Amino acid sequence: MENRLIVTASPHITDMVDTQRLMGNVVISLIPCVVASAVIFGMRALALEAVTVAACVFFEWLYTKLMKKPNPVADLSAVVTGLILALNFPVSLPYWIAVVGAFVSIVLVKQLFGGIGMNFANPALVGRLVLFSGFATRMTTWTYPDAAVDQLASATPLQVQNVYRLDLWDLFLGIHGGVLGEVCALACLMGFVWLVFTKTISPAIPVTYVLTVFVCSWIAEGDIEYGLIAILSGGLLFGAIFMATDYVTSPFTLKGKLVFGLFMGVVTFAIRYWGSLAEGVSYAILLGNLITPYINKLTMQTPLGYVKPAKKGGN
Repeated sequence: MENRLIVTASPHITDMVDTQRLMGNVVISLIPCVVASAVIFGMRALALEAVTVAACVFFEWLYTKLMKKPNPVADLSAVVTGLILALNFPVSLPYWIAVVGAFVSIVLVKQLFGGIGMNFANPALVGRLVLFSGFATRMTTWTYPDAAVDQLASATPLQVQNVYRLDLWDLFLGIHGGVLGEVCALACLMGFVWLVFTKTISPAIPVTYVLTVFVCSWIAEGDIEYGLIAILSGGLLFGAIFMATDYVTSPFTLKGKLVFGLFMGVVTFAIRYWGSLAEGVSYAILLGNLITPYINKLTMQTPLGYVKPAKKGGN
């Protein structure tokens, strides 16, 4: 007779989704950004992305081989890290610096902490920040391939003194300088639609994050156009969609996701508006990653049927 009573530890509801399928969906969602980077910056963008992905896959394979651990390359997580990392680079970045970033992301941040699911922060995010600290000039050299484009379009929008000179449509399509993945808002939104449609991510974090920056910027300047410029400039959309939604380093409850997005939005706005840095997305996400365990603890759902113990009276 079939045993219909199976006693196991939670979770009790499972599906057929595995890591490879989830990572595959993320890869597909990044394709619009990859295509946009090639159209806007030329074929060197594709070469830089290919080198970074290959380096990430190689370092993951080499580390697990040397440590005699199972080879996780097939789960595509290294490919996702490589793509996200590469899309955080300016097109002029030397290939060898991209390889250094891949080593930091895969070996130092991911594998040394136990591999996928054990990292304290998004590996690509930390790799970008390390390169930004060590190779600041190279990481902030914005190159636009069309020599006919004027100085306004060549600079990243966050470095323009009078932001009202920026055209919202140009910002949306990516007709300006910046890193490979952040310039085209349309490509980022196409990836967002795919991730939500396939239920790979919840829209709670990206929507809360972007909306917070928009509202704070609008209130600060009293102009809705300034708020729109703020969300279309820099790496906000790319970071909110592809980096802040990392499963391991983001909260798992809906309330926690909302708090997480709100926190990062406020930090990003504060750095941009009052800080000396033009961009604040990477630092905001890193801080959010570090406080995620506390957010999870504070927003943990109450178990069904749980009754809070009564306080003992004093003597």
